[in-house]
Amino acid sequence: MLNPRRFHRLAFIASPTPDARQAAATLMRRYDHVAPEEADVVVALGGDGLMLQALHRFMAAGTPIYGMNRGTVGFLMNEFREDGLIERLEAAQVSIIHPLLMEAVDTEGRSHRARALNEVYMLRQTHQTAKLTIAVDGHVRLPELIADGVLVATPAGSTAYNLSVGGPILPLNAQLLALTPISAFRPRRWRGALLPDYARIRIEVIDAEHRPVSAVADHTEFRRVATVETWLDQETDLVLLHDPDHSLDERILREQFG
Repeated sequence: MLNPRRFHRLAFIASPTPDARQAAATLMRRYDHVAPEEADVVVALGGDGLMLQALHRFMAAGTPIYGMNRGTVGFLMNEFREDGLIERLEAAQVSIIHPLLMEAVDTEGRSHRARALNEVYMLRQTHQTAKLTIAVDGHVRLPELIADGVLVATPAGSTAYNLSVGGPILPLNAQLLALTPISAFRPRRWRGALLPDYARIRIEVIDAEHRPVSAVADHTEFRRVATVETWLDQETDLVLLHDPDHSLDERILREQFG
């Protein structure tokens, strides 16, 4: 008896680059497709930026995303091929990730909320360094961090901005978050911390009026924040599909060996 297909309704989305648009047009001629909101699976053609946009766009629906690289780095993407797409989708491995939820309050007292798949970070807005107080689960762990900023990264996002500022790479199934300073000045030797993924992190800006700081959740930015709280949203599942020899676990493992 043949195994039933997992995915019957495919949708294609593409980044605005010529390569991505051409790839989408080719695949739409070859395979039956529906509107993205009606699909069982969304095939995203572009780079990691498009993948993040797609995961945000379909976050509430929980639609699986299968990416094929028509961008540059394509860390989250599979290799692009026109042939055998249905077979690749049916054989694909599932990675489930959870986003960070960020709640920020600005210096005017306004509250803001956003989710991040890679990281939540805070960054100075002027030539002056940021001064930050960091608390974990209600306990102040660092009374004063003087730095360009600080970030909290998920395992899926640990190879992005977090890695570029010297943070650790986390295996995808690690129940951890990376708390990493951005160009720390004091304490000069502080390299960050690994926190359990149930931790609730609160960061307060010291002298927020004279040393303004922005808060960013992936691509959503809020200016002149006073406090930021972030934690892993365990209630929201984001589903990525990868070819068996190209799983996200395997790609993260390869990154640790250069």
